Amino acid sequence: MSVVALESQRSGVGDWFGGLLGFVGRFFSGFLGRVSQSIATIGRSAYLAGEMIRYSVTDSISLRLAGGEVIDQTWRMFKVTALPALLMAVPIGAEVSVQVGGVMDQVGANSLAGAASGLGVVSQGAPMAAGLLMSGAAASAIASDLGARSIREEIDAMRVMGVNPVQRLIVPRFLAMILIAPTLCVMIIASGVGAGLAISANVNNVVPASFWQSFGAFATPVDLIFSVVKAILFAFIVVVIASLRGLEAKGGPKGVANAVNASVVLSVFCIFMTNLAVSQLQTMFFPARLA
Repeated sequence: MSVVALESQRSGVGDWFGGLLGFVGRFFSGFLGRVSQSIATIGRSAYLAGEMIRYSVTDSISLRLAGGEVIDQTWRMFKVTALPALLMAVPIGAEVSVQVGGVMDQVGANSLAGAASGLGVVSQGAPMAAGLLMSGAAASAIASDLGARSIREEIDAMRVMGVNPVQRLIVPRFLAMILIAPTLCVMIIASGVGAGLAISANVNNVVPASFWQSFGAFATPVDLIFSVVKAILFAFIVVVIASLRGLEAKGGPKGVANAVNASVVLSVFCIFMTNLAVSQLQTMFFPARLA
């Protein structure tokens, strides 16, 4: 092999190795950049959550809380979530009764139909339905409102005038969500269990007294408490994510749309992960009764 060919081969290997190193460097650089951005977003979310809690407590104690705004936001959010909550609760309770009732009928355990509604609707169905409603309706409303204010530079104008947008805009929405979350959860529980009772009594021929007896035997006050706690945690998560995305919206109407989309997607993901964690803690420290 000639010297020229050998040098050409070495040059080709060197170029390939250099390109590989460049690709690896760009990959890790981009990966570390995304990790740092994620950590920064988590930090901003934690800071925003701390501000929300601090202003909620201090303004309530000092009587500087905008009570009228809280009531107005509560009514607005309740209007857009109450009817969908009822519409979601009925099929949830009916589906649990139909699916579980068929299996119980085959094994001759119709008397345990109420236990299925208690464990399915109260423990999992109601808080998840309430969380998804809040992430879909309330989160989009909060993100779109704050995002529109951000692109119109109203948020910056408030900061220039010495008005804290968290204290003025976000805290009333936060308190409104905390107020409607338990209400939605209890509404879904009542409607879902009622639908389950109707299906069990009229389709599976379950005696209503037997339904309520098994329901009370398996569904405990601890399940109801954890269900309401989950709904409140979901409301807290939704407000933090939607508010942060709305305050950081940029790029005109497209930025508002992106903020709304991101707030809904992230809220749903965080709700599922939080539900998994809280359910695991409940199972560890408050195991279900067997009878």
